[in-house]
Amino acid sequence: MKRLPFVLLIILLTGSFFAFKSSVARTPPGKYEQIMGLVGQLLEQGHFSPQNIDDNFSKKVFDKFMDDLDFEKNVFLKSDYDSLAALYATRIDDEIKGAPVRSFLAISSVFDRRIQETAGWSKTILAKPFDYTVNESITLNTDKLQYPGSSTEREDRWRKKLKYLALERYVDLQDERTANKNEKGYVVKSDTDLEKQARSRTDTVIGRLFERYKAKYRDDDKFDMFMNAIANTMDPHTSFMAPVDKRYFDEEMSGVFFGIGAALMQSDGKIKITSLNAGSPAEKSGQLQTGDIITKVAQGDGPAEDLMGYNVQDAVKLIRGKEGTIVKLTVRKTDGVVKVVRLKREKIENDFDTYARSAVINDPVKHTHVGIIYLPEFYAAFDDPNGRRSYLDVAKEVQKLKDAKVDGIIIDLRYNGGGSLFDVVNMVGLFVGKGPVVQVKGRGNRAEVLDVKDESVLYDGPLAVMVNEFSASASEIFAAAIQDYGRGVIIGGTSTFGKGTVQRNFGLDAKNGITYGESDLGTVKLTLQKFYRVSGGSTQLKGVESDIVLPSYMDVLKLKEKDNKDALPYDEIAKASYLPWRSAWNMPEIKTLSDQRLKSDSSFKVIKDNSQWLVRENDESSLNIDGYRKERKAIKEKSEQMNAAQKLKNKMDVTLIPSEANKFAGDKTKQERANQWLKGLSEDIYLNQAADVVDDMVNIDRLAKNNAPAQHP
Repeated sequence: MKRLPFVLLIILLTGSFFAFKSSVARTPPGKYEQIMGLVGQLLEQGHFSPQNIDDNFSKKVFDKFMDDLDFEKNVFLKSDYDSLAALYATRIDDEIKGAPVRSFLAISSVFDRRIQETAGWSKTILAKPFDYTVNESITLNTDKLQYPGSSTEREDRWRKKLKYLALERYVDLQDERTANKNEKGYVVKSDTDLEKQARSRTDTVIGRLFERYKAKYRDDDKFDMFMNAIANTMDPHTSFMAPVDKRYFDEEMSGVFFGIGAALMQSDGKIKITSLNAGSPAEKSGQLQTGDIITKVAQGDGPAEDLMGYNVQDAVKLIRGKEGTIVKLTVRKTDGVVKVVRLKREKIENDFDTYARSAVINDPVKHTHVGIIYLPEFYAAFDDPNGRRSYLDVAKEVQKLKDAKVDGIIIDLRYNGGGSLFDVVNMVGLFVGKGPVVQVKGRGNRAEVLDVKDESVLYDGPLAVMVNEFSASASEIFAAAIQDYGRGVIIGGTSTFGKGTVQRNFGLDAKNGITYGESDLGTVKLTLQKFYRVSGGSTQLKGVESDIVLPSYMDVLKLKEKDNKDALPYDEIAKASYLPWRSAWNMPEIKTLSDQRLKSDSSFKVIKDNSQWLVRENDESSLNIDGYRKERKAIKEKSEQMNAAQKLKNKMDVTLIPSEANKFAGDKTKQERANQWLKGLSEDIYLNQAADVVDDMVNIDRLAKNNAPAQHP
């Protein structure tokens, strides 16, 4: 495979960075100024399609940052927006180019003041009963909201938010009373008591929200958001990561991290242990059990950080760290006892949740066995030459399925957001062999074709690829190549996500400016190139259109690349030279057979109709209890219909590969996850359709072979 043409770019970029660093050294900037300056240089000189960093760019950053802080439009006033915009909306570009950083600090200061006001209002509002007989409503679609014009309007908007949250809990408590009123020992409470209890629970939830503002909305945290707003304005996939976020990103990509080996969840605002990995520091210590609540985390003998207001991801970032280092957890046991547990971080491999895995769909009627390979991402341990790679793991799963004598294979890339370009190119080669896979074009450069040199094909049988609206980047490269070669059938929603761009990480270092390794100021993930199919079209914006379209709820949510106003455009280049795959089946025949099944299957009509209705209905909600109950009943009925439609009435027989039937026998947690995964597959209406498509391909192949002329020596 050809390497990406990064070398020349890096040389050019590095020279400009050193020039920048020396020019600002005469007036030493603070940390914020230094970061903004380095990021500005990266965006202007390295981005694939840079916007001018001018007043227009500055205005877009300003609006994005304001929206990131207050997407519900209930913190800032319209006058706040106007006054801040007058002073700073056209200043951000100047700060990127070296002016003292004032915009972010001023916006942050106003935000903090408004949050304090809102916190005070919440206590006052929740101290009195709500009147649920009043006919009023709340707008839930934040795109339809503008900043409130006065404090009275802002307070009323916040009142409606609190009333809505309390109403949800009040109705739930009433329903719980109805369901349990005849149960022995159940205390039946009056509506007055339940309404008060609902407000109390809402106060607790909102209190945790404000605790989170205190814990995670410090100046440095908001500056990270500000820098990300700047990067995202250039395009949605250019981003800024603080050092701890970069480490977490790398761990998620590799599936390997150094920690304690405990799964966590947020429950009632608390960080709770849900399971312990077998053989992990958490399990071996004998001091931690499922249900324990982690209240504080300390690094070695350093001060403990309170987790009040933290979400699970932020808590995990604190608990993970370098191999061999000490982390101390303050834990409240299930019996109420509080203790401090000292643990040494060790290597943890998240193999079940991160890596490729396979199963077999057995159909005794059709006498077929179809293999499915689930790949959550195109992972790669970039810093470990001996680490696991997704294409090698997929190759192993393919060989296992071949050994199990499956008749066809499904590659499940649903929700796969991409990953390693090297791995996706080689993975295509497993099914196509020698030839081009994808074209990559940099800023002002000719397109380079990335190809497979190895002529051997690991698997040449019937193949289907499952995708959905969140299959992105490398997933789209794989699906596009399989489709362009005519190697298999793409099955899913109308199209994939539409991310056809390439990013590379650049570190920001206080001493050295731009680095390509560890960085103390943060990391910029920069869009440098664009992907193009071998047929010439970009996967950007349009994504990959499915051969077999199955209606889905996500298709109406408008969460794809094309729904982002900052997305780069679609374009085309010349096609690469490649030879399409020859097979017995043809796409029109496969589509006809699938269409016949879908016409007789009412489930997908229910999914399509109900999903469109639910999206419209969720724009607004009544705050009158009778109106709310009526709306909720209708939403519940539609949701239940759709959920039922997505589950097969007659489950498929899905098992692990026979040779791996007892693979997780020694790890109860992984065995339970495997059982849950198999159960989900057996009920999956989309997988059932994909299996039927593969069965069609198998049958057509069998007929072709039976009708083929005899071969003589």
